[in-house]
Amino acid sequence: MKFSEFIDVRDGTHDSPKRVNVGKKLITTKNLEDNCIDFTNAKNISLNDFKRINERSKVDQFDILLSMIGTVGNVYQERAVFPDYAIKNLALLKFHGDELLSNWMNYYLQSKKGQSKIHQRLSGSTQQYISLTDLRNIEITLPDRDQMELCIKPLRYLDDLILKNNQINDNLTKLINLLFLEVYKSTSLYKPLKEVANVSNGYAFKSKDLLDVPIDNSSPVFKMRNIKNNGGFDHTKIKSWVTPDYYPKDKFLAQYGDILMSMTDMKDNVRILGHTALMDVDKKYYINQRVCLIRPTELPFEYLYPLTNSDDYINELRKHANHGVQVNLTIKSIKDSKIKIPNNNQLQKYIKLVRPLFEQVINNNQENLIMSQIKCNLLNKFF
Repeated sequence: MKFSEFIDVRDGTHDSPKRVNVGKKLITTKNLEDNCIDFTNAKNISLNDFKRINERSKVDQFDILLSMIGTVGNVYQERAVFPDYAIKNLALLKFHGDELLSNWMNYYLQSKKGQSKIHQRLSGSTQQYISLTDLRNIEITLPDRDQMELCIKPLRYLDDLILKNNQINDNLTKLINLLFLEVYKSTSLYKPLKEVANVSNGYAFKSKDLLDVPIDNSSPVFKMRNIKNNGGFDHTKIKSWVTPDYYPKDKFLAQYGDILMSMTDMKDNVRILGHTALMDVDKKYYINQRVCLIRPTELPFEYLYPLTNSDDYINELRKHANHGVQVNLTIKSIKDSKIKIPNNNQLQKYIKLVRPLFEQVINNNQENLIMSQIKCNLLNKFF
């Protein structure tokens, strides 16, 4: 059965409405991630443009968004009763209130089988895309509704647990940042980053050396895509593995407590330049070339991580970036970047407060990683 036979398949606007300071959000491929929308960098558009776009592309509860250009195949199911945004260059799968069918399709599209169906129909060499016609013509076999229900329950349960942990972590992170700012604002001593941490970049892997699935002696490769737009480590986006044969021995492997920084802005203009992720799992990661590894030596990561991911630090760092086709940071500019150093008494009081908070965040992330792996296994089993 083709998608078009049981789903209303549309897409968002192809126009480019003007940006306004205050208005409605316009969501594009760069804002769409698996299972979430990042509104941080979304463009504001006027109410008139918003209404015009939504005349044919309005997103309602239980509709599914699918990225069609560049990073193809990211899936998001809208659960809100009254979504309040418009879309551009995204596929819109409308279910007209059929929650069960929407839930089943949401997980089907996340599964390896669903992703394979999409990627078999990709076009384009410079930038890949799937056309609306090809999307409508994808054929699948639909189970009966009782079978759909059996598949959905455990997957939805896992997603709810992951969401709960993420919400807890968001609140804990806000508290950590507030406590950090108290110390940061009362500090006046500056030192270059290279005096309190080892700073290095990763290795330029060749595509032929990378594995799509792990094998016994391989380890995951950390790339820029694993850093979230507002900072943090997205474990679910690890897509490459490599064996020790292809990584120089003079390059550090990331380990627990290391900080990883994006050295380049992505092609789709998502502003992740300078944002950092904390290595919060007890395993080794190989590092890709455009990622900077910061290993704390004189300061604990509980202080250095919120500092390197703060607006003050990132904005100052970006002033020293090289501008070309892409915006890049050099290792030298990161090493020479100035950071505020608290006195020992301030630091110890701060660490005593935030260390338990960091431990809870890290535990929640590790739980989510385990649950994501269980979910992946279930997706492969059910689909």
